[in-house]
Amino acid sequence: MTKIPRRKFLHVAAAAAASPSVSRAAWAQAYPTRPVRAVVAFAPGGVTDTFARFMAQKLTEQLGKQVYVENIAGASGNIGTGQVAKAAPDGHTILFAFSSHVVNPTLFARLPYDAVNDFKAVTLAVASTTVLTVNPAVPAKTVKELVDLIKANPGKYNFGSAGVGTQAHLAGELFRLSLGLDLVHVPFGGGGPAVAAVVAGHTPISFGSPQAAMQHVKEGTVRALAVTSKTRSQIFPDVPTMTEAGYPQIEGDSWVGILVPAGTPADIVTVLHRESAKILAQQDTKERLAVLGYEVVASTPEDFANRIKIEIEMWAKVIRAANIKAE
Repeated sequence: MTKIPRRKFLHVAAAAAASPSVSRAAWAQAYPTRPVRAVVAFAPGGVTDTFARFMAQKLTEQLGKQVYVENIAGASGNIGTGQVAKAAPDGHTILFAFSSHVVNPTLFARLPYDAVNDFKAVTLAVASTTVLTVNPAVPAKTVKELVDLIKANPGKYNFGSAGVGTQAHLAGELFRLSLGLDLVHVPFGGGGPAVAAVVAGHTPISFGSPQAAMQHVKEGTVRALAVTSKTRSQIFPDVPTMTEAGYPQIEGDSWVGILVPAGTPADIVTVLHRESAKILAQQDTKERLAVLGYEVVASTPEDFANRIKIEIEMWAKVIRAANIKAE
């Protein structure tokens, strides 16, 4: 057996490691080499957390290594998101990001991360619409009738949402600003209380999640006028989109996507995207999502990265125009 001098061996090994075709392929093939931490930047029990735990279990089966959820709540998701931004870019820390990711860069004066440059997009996994509801006593059965009613009675009507800076709040402000309406925002501590206030007649109008409104719409205690997504909601198939109602400028979803730290090798991003897409295509996944009020998107990394940039700019205009401040 011919011996290779140690110095020459190290030189060859280093060259092999530096070779993109060798190192990237070997890295992706070996990944993951240990348990993967999936960060949710909110407290346990919310929709993002529930979805993340479902996906973590499925990814554990797909990847052959444990994927576990760690909740790092605080500052509207900024603390946990900031920790992921600073994590090692090796695919062993991922973030289940909520759509507040595109709102916080404008809502907060300072962030411990750059929402675009500190991350790589894996996939926009799921999305959920916002639904416009009114108390049945409100004399409006279409969005146009509601707009005409508000314009005819300036200062009389207000709308509720799950809280300041939430997707529901921003949808309501987009509605108000784009149509020039005299409409006051009333924030609540969650989507449930916001819809309950509409049922009771305290706030006649609400923008909120389909999950919070679904049962009330079925019971007839609130009336759904439109949804803000591009297509009709599976939960409310008979409710028109804002575009169908004649207001295409009022559009926006809440969503959950997967991000990893910037610098994560492209091949690892490919693995995470591929395995996530497989899970999202499964029938039991779609059934689980329907219960949560979400619908599958499973975008490409490129599409998700582009959407993040577009939505940061879009919601920044609304936040500044409405003078929304973080609470």
